[in-house]
Amino acid sequence: MGTFRILIATDAWAPQVNGVVRTLEALAAEAPSHNVEIVFLTPDGFPAIAMPSYPEIKLAFPHPARIAARIEALRPHAFHIATEGPVGMAVRHYCLRNRLPFTTCYHTRYPEYVAARWPVPRALSYAVLRRFHNAGQGTMVATATLAQELKLRGFKQVLQWQRGVDVAAFSSGRHGLFDHLPKPVFLCVARVAIEKNIEAFLKSDLPGSKIVVGDGPARDDLQNAFPNAHFLGFRSGQNLYDIYTSADVFVFPSLTDTYGLVVLEALAAGLPVAAFPVAGPRDILEGSGCGVLDIDLGKAACAALSISRERCRSFAAKHSLAASMESFIDNIRQGQAADNKARSEFGWAAPELLPWP
Repeated sequence: MGTFRILIATDAWAPQVNGVVRTLEALAAEAPSHNVEIVFLTPDGFPAIAMPSYPEIKLAFPHPARIAARIEALRPHAFHIATEGPVGMAVRHYCLRNRLPFTTCYHTRYPEYVAARWPVPRALSYAVLRRFHNAGQGTMVATATLAQELKLRGFKQVLQWQRGVDVAAFSSGRHGLFDHLPKPVFLCVARVAIEKNIEAFLKSDLPGSKIVVGDGPARDDLQNAFPNAHFLGFRSGQNLYDIYTSADVFVFPSLTDTYGLVVLEALAAGLPVAAFPVAGPRDILEGSGCGVLDIDLGKAACAALSISRERCRSFAAKHSLAASMESFIDNIRQGQAADNKARSEFGWAAPELLPWP
């Protein structure tokens, strides 16, 4: 049959540490089990500058000819554009110019993030994003709530893509990392930036200890403002798994995240979740019995202490990487017929994607 090759264009890539990068890396690792190969077109190898207010994020400036050369060397059977940055726009332009279908993904609420920093009307930002995404065959989103929201804003062909995590890895954590701290231990794992609303967690009236894992432009200010909180910086691998497992409640203070992959990570480690009752955490947690949603974040965090850790692990097991990969491929399959017709002009006809068992 041959392997089905998907090119994913993304401006978010290592050394960045965020939900988009983790999702894409996990997807690529899972793909071979489904007779799929995922290849990436990233900012690597292109001239770049630091993004304003996010110096760790580089904005690449790829030349169209170099984009075309990379694509034609990879000979993909399908295109997926993960981000709306310069790399994503360049691949979008290539696909439109050559009448090659593609899908996109709406990972980030850029209109809200931009409005938090500069006086840019949300309506203008959404108009730009709508034009970007509607040129493709489908826009993937993580939740039904976000799908409905984007449809109301004029986005067409919105497709839901179930997210997943490596449940076995996150459930392998060891207890006891915070035995030296006052209990209970409340944990937040996030990019330390204004849009993550970490200050709401740090301001909450909570007993015990508060821990923040992650780095970002707001870390110094928050660390100075809340000296009693413990800022551990970026952590990964077994150390991160141990951190999740050693905490008592995971607090997710964001009001704007489209999903919140860290919520699934926490649940896989058996950690109950406290969050505001907003899209993202509400889509994940509502009806699960694994978290508490309340406009009073401190109240939610204290109430979550009584939730069974085993219940959290059982719920997270339904959100595996295999399930996420199958959902992604189902969305890609919707454009396969047109994709093959267009690709035949280039000699890139794709092997058939077999139905999932």
